[in-house]
Amino acid sequence: MIPFDFDYYRPDSMEKAYECYQSLSQMNKRPMYYGGGTEIISMARVKSIEFDAIIDLKAIPQCNTLEISNGYFVMGAAQTLTNIAEFNAFPLLSKTVKRIADHTIQDKLTIGGNLDGTIKYREASLPLMISNCKLQVMTVKGISEIPFNKLFDGRLQLESGDFLVAILIDQDQLNCPYSHVKKTRNEKIDYPLISMAAMKDGSTLKAAITGYGVKPCLIPEKILNHKSYSIDQKIKKIITQLHSECKSDLSGSLEYREFVLQNILQELLEHFRSTDFIMK
Repeated sequence: MIPFDFDYYRPDSMEKAYECYQSLSQMNKRPMYYGGGTEIISMARVKSIEFDAIIDLKAIPQCNTLEISNGYFVMGAAQTLTNIAEFNAFPLLSKTVKRIADHTIQDKLTIGGNLDGTIKYREASLPLMISNCKLQVMTVKGISEIPFNKLFDGRLQLESGDFLVAILIDQDQLNCPYSHVKKTRNEKIDYPLISMAAMKDGSTLKAAITGYGVKPCLIPEKILNHKSYSIDQKIKKIITQLHSECKSDLSGSLEYREFVLQNILQELLEHFRSTDFIMK
């Protein structure tokens, strides 16, 4: 039970949702947008967050889109991880989100919530960071389309009152060769020591990781695809370049995380070399 009172709004259009937020803000109220609510509810119960109003986005058609249209795979921000995985238009994303939490939580957790939630790992971002992906965002000027990596820096960098409407992934990217690895300390379903998503886009290998530091980050693409470096050289250079990102916590020390990343990179590069994607 949430131990404080708040107002609830369920607008049926992007414009009404945006106007509702602005109107409430002008009255010095603290509104929050609401998708699946997994974090909002649990944090509000212990008063880690407080708000005066909730604006539920699930009645907005564009926030519930899940289709391939006009050359893009379009996912509304209010779509659950379960629905996205079962639709399976982007197998790398499907495999990634299936490893986030347990199935019960996946049924409620939305893609928008994972990208903008308080839990630092934000694993659903990994395939989006390495694909030709853009975001539809509701702003004061209406809908804007913004490249994913321009708006996402460990978390969505949204202006006050703006909200994510949908994610668009270029259809040509959906069936690229890919790899996903998640290493945890104990259980299969757990926060990652390191989670990595990688894909081969044309002649270019791309990869992103989370769990290694305080936010998801890209593996240096120039090193991954350097023609004259051996696999060992690539790994050493990547570890050196990302060293400042690596953090220790209760799940694993800095040294252990670097060891895990080294092994993941070894397997990744050997796999793509064996299929003629990366040449030693």
